[in-house]
Amino acid sequence: MNQQENTPTEPLHDNSEAFELNTDENAAGTTHLNEPVGGEPEIEKYKADLEEQKDKYLRLMAEFDNFRRRTAKERLELIQTASKDVLVSLLDVLDDCDRAEKQLAGSDDIAVQKEGVFLVFNKLRNILHQKGVRPMESVHQPFDLEKHEAITEIPAPNEELKGKVLDEVMKGYYLNDKIIRFAKVVVGN
Repeated sequence: MNQQENTPTEPLHDNSEAFELNTDENAAGTTHLNEPVGGEPEIEKYKADLEEQKDKYLRLMAEFDNFRRRTAKERLELIQTASKDVLVSLLDVLDDCDRAEKQLAGSDDIAVQKEGVFLVFNKLRNILHQKGVRPMESVHQPFDLEKHEAITEIPAPNEELKGKVLDEVMKGYYLNDKIIRFAKVVVGN
């Protein structure tokens, strides 16, 4: 073999020219040489967006978990101290009861003792009324399963009182228009 046959007779073309020629063709959908194959900058962009969204999601979940714990704690504290206001008000009545007890032990005047006990009872009723507690009126009212608990039935003294409450064994109470204790009553039949 001749060595001249192995060497090309024409000068080799610069690769950059070949790529420049192909760049016009790249406009039709092939990738450019200076861009990595497979659209890696776009993938990196999507990965960064995904990481950002994951971070936002984790922060939101942590914030929600903290909110849930905080509201559960506040709710528990509210339940534990809900009756504090009422109990503090009733301590005044308890003090009055202690004073009345001392007066009962030291005095024989029934009228004064009776008046002192009634003052304590009225003070208790007023405090409960201020807190929204009010008694249920049941006597001579029609029997209502929603408000009354029948203890017994007795014959009604007249036709007008049939199916109505004749006596109240235990008074019922409302707290801000919600029943907190049903009235235990005797019903006429």
